[in-house]
Amino acid sequence: MSHHLLWKTLGLSPLVLGATVFVSASAMAAEITGSSEVASNPTKQPQVNQQLLSQAKPDENNVLEQVKNYSSEAQNQNSLSQVTSVSQFSDVQPTDWAFQALQSLVERYGCIAGYPNGTYRGNRALTRYEFAAGLNACLDRVNELIATATGDLVTKQDLATLQRLQEEFSAELATLRGRVDSLEVRTAELEANQFSTTTKLVGEAIFAVTDSFGDNDNNNTVFQNRVRLDFQTSFTGKDVLHTRIAAGNAPVLTLPNGTFEGTQTFNLSPGDNNAIIDWLSYYFPVGNSQVYIAATGGIHSDYVPTVNPYFEDFDGGNGALSTFASESPIYRIGGGAGIGVNLAFGGGGTFKPSLSLGYFGSEANNPLGGSGLFEGNYAALGQLNLNVGDRLTLAATYVHGYHGAGSALFDAGSASTTTGVVGTSQANFVAGANPNVVGSGNPYNSNSYGLEAAFRPSDKLSISGFVLYSDITGFGADDNGEVWSYGVGVALPDFGKQGNVLGIFAGAQPYLGGVSDYRPYHLEGFYKYRVSDNISITPGVIWLTNPGQSGGNNEDAIIGTLRTTFNF
Repeated sequence: MSHHLLWKTLGLSPLVLGATVFVSASAMAAEITGSSEVASNPTKQPQVNQQLLSQAKPDENNVLEQVKNYSSEAQNQNSLSQVTSVSQFSDVQPTDWAFQALQSLVERYGCIAGYPNGTYRGNRALTRYEFAAGLNACLDRVNELIATATGDLVTKQDLATLQRLQEEFSAELATLRGRVDSLEVRTAELEANQFSTTTKLVGEAIFAVTDSFGDNDNNNTVFQNRVRLDFQTSFTGKDVLHTRIAAGNAPVLTLPNGTFEGTQTFNLSPGDNNAIIDWLSYYFPVGNSQVYIAATGGIHSDYVPTVNPYFEDFDGGNGALSTFASESPIYRIGGGAGIGVNLAFGGGGTFKPSLSLGYFGSEANNPLGGSGLFEGNYAALGQLNLNVGDRLTLAATYVHGYHGAGSALFDAGSASTTTGVVGTSQANFVAGANPNVVGSGNPYNSNSYGLEAAFRPSDKLSISGFVLYSDITGFGADDNGEVWSYGVGVALPDFGKQGNVLGIFAGAQPYLGGVSDYRPYHLEGFYKYRVSDNISITPGVIWLTNPGQSGGNNEDAIIGTLRTTFNF
């Protein structure tokens, strides 16, 4: 129905009808009919918005969506402000078809509100909630005029017509107001019974089908899972407390010689689907710097830039498959409980340097002698970061650590005495290790040095890499050694579709130098396909040569994985 036909049907002048229709933050003469072409073509007759009419009945199965929409629209309504002249609107011109009606509504009735930036937004889509709120406000104004019988503003005939209109549409107005009141009650109930006004839940679930292939392979095809539920709480709006619960059943595939170089990120989880708090930490800013405190489960990459974009996902399910390709092994040295800080220098420019410092103890909760925060296993890190524009990032890292008897070098703070999370057994257990006993060895110190770099020549290409050298000093005879590792990755973001990533990574897993000429090379390829904003599927292959750096008759290992990740 056109507005002209509606005017004739109701017996109202355009100005009077405008007092009841042009009452919200948009030109309802156009928006209530669903036509934005009216403003540019006043001769075109708008059509009735069937979508608006189809919403006449409330959908009880969509209550949460209604609450969400109503909350958003209420915020928009709060941003409106009454104007005293139509000339205050920067987007309303005298040549507009509704200019005269708007001018009269402002000056005579005071029923028009605008946005703080001085716009009217006459072509913005109008919702039923905004219509109800605007109509109610204008009718309140009309009732004031009727009560005071002000003849200078409206005629008695106009007031009578408006009163008749209000009575004729009382059922519709009551329905609209009833829906708004009902949603307000439901919103208040949700707010009163919600978990927290400052906490949100971020979750991830991984399904993975994995198998390895080779002449001496004893692994079966497995279907594994890992779930993380992270409660993120903010007290000031700038800080965040992470309380993460994790569960999983994904042990690492054992390669022919008993090594664990095929560790994937979803293997880092408690076994048998037992739920534990695997990460409890708190971030807060101090000026331009950020402080990080971990009570449990802290790792260096929580606060240090790893300079490995598209491969690093903090051991989540959206980056590389393996722990080796996701970040430099230097960040796997130590972890647990401790503190880290990232100090930013300067306010901008092409060069943006920062300094990261941190200290973790993996036995911080143990009060016995030789343990605790300072006497047990620990790792202290310092890293200088340099961003050159938006395309190049460089970092130099140093980590000093103490490792008790039988402790792996790359333990990520897990205090594991059986294996590291990356690298060969020789690299993880240098000092006095018995090659026939995994996890044996004497206490030792480590001094590790790393260089990391990432270059992004375009938005569709990223190249990153690292080099690691660790100097091991044991407390027994012939306990010294050198550990090396390096790798380079090429990522093609948005390959085939926005959000997809094609990644190829190659390098040498951490190995003990001087043992043999058989280096454990690692080649990995994966393609993350983004099904939706919350679901991704990642098929990938990991090819390991000389696992365990033993060479000889040791066959290469090929691991195939199909990983599905759900984020919510």
